[in-house]
Amino acid sequence: MTTLPHLDHANIIDADGHILEPPDIWEKYIDPQYRDRAIRVRADSEGQEYLEIGGRPSKFFNMKTLTLLGSMGRDADEMATLVKDSNYLEAAPFGSMYAKERVELLDREGLRASILYPSLGLTWECETEDYGLSLAYAKAYNRWIADFCRDYKDRLIPVAHISLADGQEAASELERAVKDGCKGAFVAPFTLSMKAHAHPDYDPFWAKAQELAVPVGIHPMAEHPSKRVYQRFKEMKWADWYHNVLGAQGPQQALFALFQYGLFERFPQVKIVLLESGAGWVGAALDRMDTTYETALGKSVPLKEKPSHYFHRQCWISGDPDEKALARIVDHVGDDRFFWATDFPHFDHPGNYLEALNNLVSSLSDQARKNLLGDSVAKVYGLS
Repeated sequence: MTTLPHLDHANIIDADGHILEPPDIWEKYIDPQYRDRAIRVRADSEGQEYLEIGGRPSKFFNMKTLTLLGSMGRDADEMATLVKDSNYLEAAPFGSMYAKERVELLDREGLRASILYPSLGLTWECETEDYGLSLAYAKAYNRWIADFCRDYKDRLIPVAHISLADGQEAASELERAVKDGCKGAFVAPFTLSMKAHAHPDYDPFWAKAQELAVPVGIHPMAEHPSKRVYQRFKEMKWADWYHNVLGAQGPQQALFALFQYGLFERFPQVKIVLLESGAGWVGAALDRMDTTYETALGKSVPLKEKPSHYFHRQCWISGDPDEKALARIVDHVGDDRFFWATDFPHFDHPGNYLEALNNLVSSLSDQARKNLLGDSVAKVYGLS
């Protein structure tokens, strides 16, 4: 159990941890009529694993690369060895695939709970255009994650994956998943229809989220290379670091569109959580949104108040523990608007998140520290 001085709090909650799904969950949990097109991990004639989506090998994801999803904290040489010598199941670190192990890891780290998101499940939506299949994939994952967390419902918190294709179907699946134990939902930064998340077509979903009083997160996911919001330089498809650094732009643009469409005026109790996109930028973003709202540009925004009013009422954002400037933003934006997250076990974050978190909260007031560590996320997700 951690003994870091500024983490002396009984309500520390990881707002965005990940699970490495066993590769057979879609076959087991998908509706029977879609089982022939379930997501699978296959092996080719040479024994090399690949991801199958919709009955075909994935266009974008090499299974060896996906093996790295469980390599948090490894250096470049270790990662190269992992890709060369291990398969997806063999590479899963302790606490990444089995519920009992994850709870043991939480105990070691002194964490009360972790809100869980998928890993393989972050890949498929950019390759799926069939609305029915997308709903089936999301529903299968939601059934599984509810079962995965069921025996540890106070420690492992399931969040439903909602694919925004059909607004009414999304609403129905949200209601079913919440009844099954999910404490909220998340959506991709894009939609299958390419209509913004707050488009009126999706009003049934937002109405249901408001009725159920559950938060809806916007979480980064793999984006189709031709549709990435940051794919400006066409010769840079190889540039993994560049794409990862700019990956926050998808969730940011989805968030801004919620204001543009006036979502918060139509649904004044909807709760929005922005995930894995950093948080230090949000102060400048709110200033910019308010400033432009007060110009002629604001006439296109169907909101009665400035955007910051609705953010402070209905939005929260998860920051990374290693954001050195974040503590300076908290007071400006509001000390009850921020969460923190491990991103465990994904490779694009270091493994020393508790040390970084201890440093992050060291300069905060006692109330702001407790809010960021877990009190705010507990309130939003109804965990208190």
